[in-house]
Amino acid sequence: MFGSGMLDKLNAMKNLAEDSKKRLDSIIVEGEAGDGLIRIELTGNRNLKSISINTDHTQMSKEDLEDLIAVALNKAIEKANNVNEQEVMSSAKSMFPGL
Repeated sequence: MFGSGMLDKLNAMKNLAEDSKKRLDSIIVEGEAGDGLIRIELTGNRNLKSISINTDHTQMSKEDLEDLIAVALNKAIEKANNVNEQEVMSSAKSMFPGL
């Protein structure tokens, strides 16, 4: 059904995808809110690395804290999405030079 050339290409694509995943796991992006009161770090694969609350959270309302976390998380996700998209495009261009 598949010739050896096709299997070689599929294996190359699989290896490229695995390499991209490893690179994205090593890239850390950060989102912050409240002038650094909340910092969230994600990998390029959008895995959560850390959440930092750099204030006395007992001095904030629950709703304010939740809002700051949501803002910081959304910023981090946006950055991770951009990094991920750039990596996928780079990998695709190496596999398909005409893109």
